[in-house]
Amino acid sequence: MKMMFRYSLVALLALVSDSSVITVNSPLKKPPGEGTGPTRHADLRGNLVGRVPPRGEPDVFQQAVNSPPKRPEFVLVPIASPEAHHRAVPHIRNRNGTSQNWGGYAVVSNLAAPMSGVVSDVKGTWTVPSLSPSESSSTYSSAWVGIDGYSDNTVEQIGTEQDLTPDGPDYYAWFEMYPKSGYRILNFPVEADDTISAEVHYAGNNRFKLTIRNVTKNVSFSTTQRSKAKRQSAEWIVEPPYSGGILPLADFGTISFSACSATLNGNTGSIGASAWQHDAITMAYHDGIIKAQPSNLTGGGTGFSVSWNNE
Repeated sequence: MKMMFRYSLVALLALVSDSSVITVNSPLKKPPGEGTGPTRHADLRGNLVGRVPPRGEPDVFQQAVNSPPKRPEFVLVPIASPEAHHRAVPHIRNRNGTSQNWGGYAVVSNLAAPMSGVVSDVKGTWTVPSLSPSESSSTYSSAWVGIDGYSDNTVEQIGTEQDLTPDGPDYYAWFEMYPKSGYRILNFPVEADDTISAEVHYAGNNRFKLTIRNVTKNVSFSTTQRSKAKRQSAEWIVEPPYSGGILPLADFGTISFSACSATLNGNTGSIGASAWQHDAITMAYHDGIIKAQPSNLTGGGTGFSVSWNNE
């Protein structure tokens, strides 16, 4: 996934198998002089509506945004690869065992030697946090569940973004099949205090089904994507995006995860299940200053919280 958007003109639209989803094949660009910071939902919808289609071409943008469909018309906007969520590796480790960009929990078959091809599902629920100002004018955070990334170099993930900009908070949903580009899911509602549930499920033949549901507003989105992933780990993570460096972590206070489960080798259980091993991941600078701290497991190993400490 990613954050600092630089949009280029729309070249083509492709309708995917689900008629309620429109995919924009190249990112959209803000008008000159409007800056290169995060683009808000209203800005994107305005640009879509403002586009004049060539003669004879149906205005699918206008239809997607203005026509009231029977169910939400989701628009997928790709995130340009130079502004990807991750750098060369998704989980940037410190020597003392903490992480520069992850805070939360991961499970693997064995922490010393994770097995491949064992993880087939991960689920989790969290509450979208309210944000508070901190030192930087723009700060960023995401909450997600996913497969892989803890001990290998791919991630199959879906979640929500919670950013604070000079114009106010910016909330949205996204998914990413790293190292491929991620997608911002327009028209999927995300607001502070919403309850979000998400799942990444391996369906076989290199296919992953990613699902996110706003429980509060009763809206769901799912997509099936392909990846030749190792399927070594499952994660429940809070993370600041990466754009030329790890971006300042937004002050989210506390994000609480619940109903967390994983399936490894056909066995489904909590984060703390005895069938596998888990790692509580503290986010910190390389000098040891803590950015975000996970709590101990609660609810029989199915829940925990992550508390913000520093950008």
